[in-house]
Amino acid sequence: MPTLNSDLTVEAAQDVLRQFLCADRSPETTPEDALVRQALLLVATHSDYQILGICADTIDQATTALTTYLTALGYKATPEVTPIEGAVYVKFNPQRDRCHVAPYTGNHRGVLVSCQSAYGGDVNETFGHLPLDLFEEKAKG
Repeated sequence: MPTLNSDLTVEAAQDVLRQFLCADRSPETTPEDALVRQALLLVATHSDYQILGICADTIDQATTALTTYLTALGYKATPEVTPIEGAVYVKFNPQRDRCHVAPYTGNHRGVLVSCQSAYGGDVNETFGHLPLDLFEEKAKG
């Protein structure tokens, strides 16, 4: 995992991520990707593991998002994602190494990250829909 900014508290990181709770946002009110990445990586260190849910237009888009998020969160898993046509919902539980793929008819697109912790003082919360491409290398123009 990348080095975390020590100025960002867990509470502040959660506040950043809560801005994505199934809300329609304008670009002016959306936090910058670097801050969102930092916030997610910080809350992830305060949970035992994370379950990912991805809503995407295609299975390729969902698979890319799943792979980049898992890598960023420090997982070595390479889940088998069953190909299907159309918009999809992909759920991956790294604790069980289980991947579920289903057609998706909803309007939201993005990644849901459900932080799971055994202890009450750690993070037990779902954040999203975070950007599908949050951890992708952006083309330099």
